[in-house]
Amino acid sequence: MQSFKGDRCVYTCESLYIIYPKMSGIIGKKIGMTSIFSADGRNVACTLIEAGPCVVTQVKNVESDGYNAVQLSYGERKEKNTPKPLIGHFKKAGTTPKQKVVEFRDFRVEFEGQVDMGKTVVSDKIFVEGDFIDAIGTSKGKGFQGVVKRHGFAGVGGATHGQHNRQRHPGSIGACSWPSRVFKGMRMAGRTGGNRVKVLNLKVLKIYPEKNLLLVSGSIPGAKNSFVILEK
Repeated sequence: MQSFKGDRCVYTCESLYIIYPKMSGIIGKKIGMTSIFSADGRNVACTLIEAGPCVVTQVKNVESDGYNAVQLSYGERKEKNTPKPLIGHFKKAGTTPKQKVVEFRDFRVEFEGQVDMGKTVVSDKIFVEGDFIDAIGTSKGKGFQGVVKRHGFAGVGGATHGQHNRQRHPGSIGACSWPSRVFKGMRMAGRTGGNRVKVLNLKVLKIYPEKNLLLVSGSIPGAKNSFVILEK
């Protein structure tokens, strides 16, 4: 599903396993939102992200895997809560167990050896101030919601127009004897939120390399302390 908000494009996807082609990127954590004043005096809403440091835990190539990719890991994880196969996977890279593992295809690097096994990738080696990046996160779950909140339905009119108890109802969902079923894709009430959402073209306003922090314009899906994937 695709929707437009101003000059940004938002994509949502239900898929569980996604591989991100084309870019350099890094894994981070959403710290929260704030606002700053730009050089021309505008109040700009922005999001603070802890981007990295990430550890390279696997490097794939065409000869052995059929494609080129780099696997990055982020966030500390207790060894007792980590499956044994993953413990061995992380030990092979010479690092401790991590919370989040993401694979980036065709990872671009500017320095030879930057993405060798066990190397640390930091945000200021990938992004510079003024870059436009894409952010992927998981939107906040809102539980079971009706059609007004879930799809933006306007309702069926005021209580003075011949009804009094169905202002927020969906209305008709199909005909009677034909087709004798509800068409696929009918917008109805249901579980809302908790989707993977991609927001395009967010500008990097400020980088704080000593703390691995990025300040980007606009909002990023997800709750505070949720994982986000940043692509360039």
